Amino acid sequence: MADQTNGLPERVPYHLAVIMDGNGRWAKARNLPRLAGHRAGVENLRRILRACSEFGIKILTIYAFSTENWGRPEAEVRGLMNILETVIDRELNQLHANGVQLRHIGELEGLSPVVQRKVKKAIELTRNNDQLILNVAFNYGARQELVRAIRRIISDGIPADQVDETLISYYLYTSGQPDPDLIVRTAGEMRLSNFLLWQASYSEYYSTPVYWPDFDREELLKALLDYGSRERRFGLVPESS
Repeated sequence: MADQTNGLPERVPYHLAVIMDGNGRWAKARNLPRLAGHRAGVENLRRILRACSEFGIKILTIYAFSTENWGRPEAEVRGLMNILETVIDRELNQLHANGVQLRHIGELEGLSPVVQRKVKKAIELTRNNDQLILNVAFNYGARQELVRAIRRIISDGIPADQVDETLISYYLYTSGQPDPDLIVRTAGEMRLSNFLLWQASYSEYYSTPVYWPDFDREELLKALLDYGSRERRFGLVPESS
């Protein structure tokens, strides 16, 4: 059921995750270089952040660069690193003013020392903000995340009989955060792509053919309305869920 005052469903996701796909195809359709699509995707993120705040979403996790993306052409990878650095320089103060808390999930290793310092600065500057948490999955892979968690558990000397789901969740990048309620993938793809495999066990999925640079407020609202119409059962039957 929708809220008649603003068209929102009565139930919106607390934690929204997005696989931002289709930047390259968006650019190709316009006879532009792929990096132009990635820049357009960054511009769209600003709009989606505003919409998330408007709709009452408290955590947004975006899949910006996977551990597999290092295999892309060198010029594209270099361009993506430059975009990351530029975004931090250009957007950090405004994000901070808007109460956005920035978090990085993934490995900083592989990024230049300059970018690593800027990421750490952004995290520290915004650490007390509470309007919206923005998790940026950059150099992230879910399998790598699980391997890292297991290695840390072993390194900390935790006995095998004390290892349970709660402990593993504690050692993940998203420690202390609820799992995503809804995962949106743009550009019509139907793959998980090594994204939040542990955390997404009972997430709702929504796929749209719209490329990420065109996934605007109204497209997000469609996803939220679809989510609001679903019955989440978490493996139970309706009577017990």
